Amino acid sequence: MLPWIHLATATTPGGETLRLLRRGDEFSIRLQGGNELMNSRLGGSEEALATLALERLADRHAPRVLIGGLGMGFTLRAAQAVAPPDARLVVSEIVPELIGWAGQHMAAVFGDCLSDPRVDVRTGDVGALIREAQGAFDAILLDVDNGPDGLTRPDNDALYREEGLRSSRRALSPGGVLAVWSAAPDRAFSKRLSRCGFDLSTHTVRAGRTKRRGTRHTIWIATSIGI
Repeated sequence: MLPWIHLATATTPGGETLRLLRRGDEFSIRLQGGNELMNSRLGGSEEALATLALERLADRHAPRVLIGGLGMGFTLRAAQAVAPPDARLVVSEIVPELIGWAGQHMAAVFGDCLSDPRVDVRTGDVGALIREAQGAFDAILLDVDNGPDGLTRPDNDALYREEGLRSSRRALSPGGVLAVWSAAPDRAFSKRLSRCGFDLSTHTVRAGRTKRRGTRHTIWIATSIGI
C-alpha cells in the first residue's frame, strides 16, 4: 500500500493544527492527533447536504446560497451541479490555507469549480456573516466542524445554540432553508431547531457514494416558518 505523504499544515483560529496528506490520488485532512476530518473519497453526505437543500429552492429565481466551510469542495460542487445559472453561491471558509490548497495541492479534486462566476469564496467566520445578514439568503448550508458537537473549534458551538439558530433564521428569506451536516444524530439539536422556528426533516445518508455500506451521517433540512 502506498504511504501517506504530508503536503501542508494549517492552523485554525482556535489553535488546532490541520494536516493535508496525499496517498496516490486520495487526499485527507486530519487533526494533528490523527483524527480525520475529510477524505476525498468520502464526499457523499456533503454532496447530499447541497442537493437536499436546493431541492427546496427549485421554484426560486436567482437563489442566494451561503455555504459554511469549503473543505474539499464537495458541497460546493454539488450545489453548482443543481443550482440555476442565475444562482449566487457564497462560500465562507475561516482557514485561508484551505482555499490555497484547493488551487494548489488539490487542484485535481477541485477542477475549475472556483472559477464559476456564480461562486464567491470569502475568508472569514460564517457565523459573523450570518449575524450581519437580514433575509439575505435563500439557503444556508453548514458543513462546519463535526456538526452540532463541535470538534475543532469551540466557537463553532455558537452556530448550533439557540442564539445562533435564530441568527440563521433571520438571515434567511421567508421560507428559506437551513441545512446542517453532522457526523452523528443529535436529538437535542432537533429540538432546538423546532424551538427556533424551523419545520425540519432529518436524513441519514452514507459518507461514501455507495448506498450499501459505509459510515452514515446526519443532515437536517430545516425550513424557516412564521417570519
